[in-house]
Amino acid sequence: MAVTAMGEVVSDAVDVPAFIDRQPVGAFQLRVLLVCAAVLFIDGFDTQAIGYVAPAVAQEWKLARASLGPVFSAGLLGLMIGALIFGPMADRIGRRRIILASTLVFGVGTFLTVFAPDANWLIALRLLTGLGLGGAMPNAVALTSEFSPHRRRATLVMIMFAGFSIGAALGGLLAAALIPAFGWRSVFLVGGLVPLMLLPFLFKALPESIRFLAMVGARDHEVGNLLKRIAPNTSFAGEVKFVVQEPKLAGLPVAHLFAEGRGRVTLLLWIVFFMSLLDLYLLSNWLPTVLNDLGVSVSAAAAIGAMLQVGGVVGTFTLGHFIDRFSFRALSLTYFVAAGAVTAIGLVSHSIVLVTIAIFASGFCIVGGQIASNALTATFYPTAIRSTGVGWALGIGRIGSIVGPLVGGAMLAREMGAQPLFAAAAVPALVAAVAAFMLARRI
Repeated sequence: MAVTAMGEVVSDAVDVPAFIDRQPVGAFQLRVLLVCAAVLFIDGFDTQAIGYVAPAVAQEWKLARASLGPVFSAGLLGLMIGALIFGPMADRIGRRRIILASTLVFGVGTFLTVFAPDANWLIALRLLTGLGLGGAMPNAVALTSEFSPHRRRATLVMIMFAGFSIGAALGGLLAAALIPAFGWRSVFLVGGLVPLMLLPFLFKALPESIRFLAMVGARDHEVGNLLKRIAPNTSFAGEVKFVVQEPKLAGLPVAHLFAEGRGRVTLLLWIVFFMSLLDLYLLSNWLPTVLNDLGVSVSAAAAIGAMLQVGGVVGTFTLGHFIDRFSFRALSLTYFVAAGAVTAIGLVSHSIVLVTIAIFASGFCIVGGQIASNALTATFYPTAIRSTGVGWALGIGRIGSIVGPLVGGAMLAREMGAQPLFAAAAVPALVAAVAAFMLARRI
């Protein structure tokens, strides 16, 4: 039985999700959030670093702008593969192991990028780095979600995921400072050493998913210890059982994304992720280069381009409450506003002040909307396929993130002006808005 500090009998079998839902958000849950946010902070830095150093790489190696498209897309291909493989794997062996292994992989990949002698090596190393980056992200989302009470889940996941946007924004600001003094390789030196130095801390501080442990069974002692850290005034007798009132799903995890009426929702979520990440990576990878072409210095272009992620951080903290309350309706409105903000970038590109505001607003909506999509997806799928659901949504989205830079490179190769370029970039945001509206009518 479970017994409170006052000696009251709670239950002979503890429903883990229901128990967590009854608790306030405490210090332990916030520590889990911050540890996962630290992983995504480095993830964001290493993911976006290539976009910020691209103009300097092109200058050093005498590359045409279109030649950078494969470099951008290689890392994103790795992200896609990592998300598709390591999401389902984590549902089998646990979130913690995958997060630790992924951090090691993207740390080593980023560090080795310092020594890349040419574009072909850079492509290969970005692919390796992407595998780790793609594996860490869905599992950090799932882990944070599974320690959070339902009423605050979207908000807490979004706050955690803000670590990615902060890391990505800092990458731009740091690149602006490092590149003129030490060259573009110094950005990857920092991006590689930090996650490798973080690994011992993660090994000690990162818990396994409490719902995963309860679903696996035979690990009641670990589940009880974690629940006592969530609710310190509660104690559990030795014979208590911890359960999750969800079925154990046999067979291929991906197949369950389409079972029991989840198929249409899954497809709509994939459309949202595909369009959102297409837009996000088109903008984040090409904005510094486009701004540089318009006459802005490399360092200033990196700093202004970072406003996309700064806006995303502000959007994440602002939108969390509305996403928890209005779910996909709020998400749909966010993407509709995003379409207008992206269009505005091209219309006001003659003014540094106005284009900075438009980029900030675009990040507020697109990055904030993407992070909200992650949170809502983690909330929709049951424990047994949560990492699979988030991982495959991100994996399908990564196809969009690969397409985005390639499309941007093709449009720039045709020497399209800023206005038609950003007008075209607004279309995916509109499609995401429509798909989110359809989700709001189904969930």
